[in-house]
Amino acid sequence: MKQINLCPMKPPAFVSRLLTATLAVLLTTSVFAQNNPGGDGPPRGRGGFGGPIELGPDDVRLFPEPPAGFKSAREGIAHGNIEPFAYDSKVTGTRRQANVYLPPNYSSDRQYPVLYLLHGIGGDENEWIRFASPANLFDNLIADGKAEPMIVVIPNGRAMADDRPGDNIMAPEKVEAFARFEGDLLNHLIPAIEAKYSTYRDREHRALAGLSMGGGQTFNFGLTHLDTFAWLGMFSAAPNTRPAADLVPDPAATRDQLKLLYISCGNQDGLIRISQRMHAYLKEHGVPHVWNVDDHGHDAETWSSNLYHFAQRLFR
Repeated sequence: MKQINLCPMKPPAFVSRLLTATLAVLLTTSVFAQNNPGGDGPPRGRGGFGGPIELGPDDVRLFPEPPAGFKSAREGIAHGNIEPFAYDSKVTGTRRQANVYLPPNYSSDRQYPVLYLLHGIGGDENEWIRFASPANLFDNLIADGKAEPMIVVIPNGRAMADDRPGDNIMAPEKVEAFARFEGDLLNHLIPAIEAKYSTYRDREHRALAGLSMGGGQTFNFGLTHLDTFAWLGMFSAAPNTRPAADLVPDPAATRDQLKLLYISCGNQDGLIRISQRMHAYLKEHGVPHVWNVDDHGHDAETWSSNLYHFAQRLFR
């Protein structure tokens, strides 16, 4: 795999201030979603979190809500499991922690595709497990023949020595650590996963997806490393997302390399403009993609639902 060398120096102070300012709107709902996985709480109006919401004719739901029990454990089917995984990172200078879902009847006698699944600004490697029950979700889809058996890696996308969210998730060094995860992911985590597990090692069998801050990371890392990932999923992408023209400077090349570009957001989410702008750019330049706008806010319901729909379209 091609190695990249990311500058270990901190960005200039004005960059830190800009990142902190643009991400400040995430603080309340990111922590809320982490501590309230059901997403219950006071309703947000059209002028609330993240800014005004203006919906266009393309901003419509493509898929129904998942069926009841889609992420609940079922009897009478084969079950996979989630296990802890540790790897060494030169980016952080530490041994880092992740979680790995192995599908039912995992065997080293066959190879599996891999999905790398990223969390939001207030989360960690356990966030997806807390609200989406991914082991149950994937077990059920695989049992019903709706998803390919795959390995799912859930890492900590905050690449710093002390990678816990802590009391101040908006501290500049923590915000910057999400950008530094690019080198950790490509140069350390992926090679470590492929050294331990029986995986395919080509872009056609590797996917990247994430929620909120992780959605922005997926845009930034995935679209600029299509030699590594062919399947991308962004759920409620945050303002860390770089401009579309920077991420897709050659639409024809992007179009030829992508297997799936899945973008989603809730129509009650004040951050929808981030994804709307990406959708508009991709549509204008003829880059095929899925644009699903459901009826949720910046919450666990939309992230679980879109993981359910995204997983069914992977590696097929």
